[in-house]
This record gives sequence, structure tokens and C-alpha cells, in this order.
Amino acid sequence: MAKAILVITTLAALVMIAALLVAASPAVAATEAPSPTSAEVKIDNFSFGPQELNVAVGTTVLWINRDDIPHTVVSTDGVFKSKVRDTDETFSYTFTKAGTYPYYCSVHPKMTGKVVVH
Repeated sequence: MAKAILVITTLAALVMIAALLVAASPAVAATEAPSPTSAEVKIDNFSFGPQELNVAVGTTVLWINRDDIPHTVVSTDGVFKSKVRDTDETFSYTFTKAGTYPYYCSVHPKMTGKVVVH
């Protein structure tokens, strides 16, 4: 009987120690997955896709011309401007400030898009 009491007392002490250790350890907060640092806009069939892109500050956007004819990527506010990009050529820009950045193709001004930076 004394041996059984000793085993129960030892187990109770171990459970108590484990509970104290868990209570004393710092809580691990859940963290959000990091925002992607790059995004892509495809130029095809006389359009930008997606037409509106939402990204985080610090994101580099890559435009790639998949069309059979040349296009440009020009900010309406003069923030960025590509040279004429032929099929499979790219242009990239890193957005360092929050805001809305409308753009268009200077060769085909009806082609428009927008990058919204949060």
C-alpha cells in the first residue's frame, strides 16, 4: 500500500511540474504568412491581366508581354515607364509606397490597368 501511495504521489508531482512548466513558458503567437514580394501581370490579347492587382508595399510587379505585338507599361502619374516590350519581353517595377497606380500602354492607350499597393 505504501508503494502505491509513493507511485501516486510521484505521478502527481510530475503532473504538477509539467503543468508549471507549460504555464511558465512564453505563449507562441500565431503569425501571418509573409506577403509575396513579387507578382505578375500578363499582357495578352490587347489587355493587362489582371486588370487590377492588389499588392503589399515592397512588392515587385513583373509585366510580361505574351501578345504577338509590342506594348508598353506607362504610369499615368509618371512613376514608371517601360520601353516598348516585344513578345516575351518583360518590365518590372518595385512599389515602395502605398497608393493606387493606374497605367496604360502608350502604343494602345485603351489598354489600361491598375496596381493598388497596401
